[in-house]
Amino acid sequence: MRAVRAGVSDRRDHHAEVVRSRHGGSPRPPARQGSAPRARTPVRALVGDGQPAARHAGAPETGQGRGQGGGQGRDEGARRVTLEAAGFWVVAAVLLASSLAVVLTPNLFHAVLYLAAALVATGVVFLLLDSPFLFAVQLLLYAVGVMTIVVFAIMLTERLVGERITQTSRDLLNGAVVATGVFVGIAGFLIRASPSPPRPPLVADTTPALGRALVGPFAVTFELLALLLVVALLGALYFARTDE
Repeated sequence: MRAVRAGVSDRRDHHAEVVRSRHGGSPRPPARQGSAPRARTPVRALVGDGQPAARHAGAPETGQGRGQGGGQGRDEGARRVTLEAAGFWVVAAVLLASSLAVVLTPNLFHAVLYLAAALVATGVVFLLLDSPFLFAVQLLLYAVGVMTIVVFAIMLTERLVGERITQTSRDLLNGAVVATGVFVGIAGFLIRASPSPPRPPLVADTTPALGRALVGPFAVTFELLALLLVVALLGALYFARTDE
């Protein structure tokens, strides 16, 4: 029965198409069985409504805004590198001047003060190299500890207080020529050398590891340095004693 009904319906459709074609109408396309009607796409979605779409609050900015942000970041990075380089050259100039003053000044006490300035400048170089622990060690051990012992040794030795040292050297010209040659060679090598790649960031703080090394494998060396300072202090007291 279902087959007969399907055949009757097909013949009716065919007869309707023949009649429509005779009267000049366009034939109707056969209907698809089991197909859902197609949804029409809104015209506004295709051509737009003439207004820009609202940007999502969390969407990243593109175009000019992102370009401005990247430019500001690069400017800040370049400014930081310039300030670090300027600070390094200032500290290097102070270190060089104080080191030359140590060996050129005729007053022994003034030479000690210039030496303290050179040690402090060396600590600042460590600080510029992102090593605050070495900066603290440099200040506490050398600029404070060693310099205090040297000052006490000078003050306790009455014969050296206010003493002016006359430094004479027969090979002063030869030394100046050698020093100039070494400086020119090092400067030329640094100028021709390719720039070093950027340093990778430290994965962790190395200060605890350094502390464990000082009280572990290098404990004996650390104690020997402390003993050397004590011997220097005792030597200063020995030379400062009077004949009475």
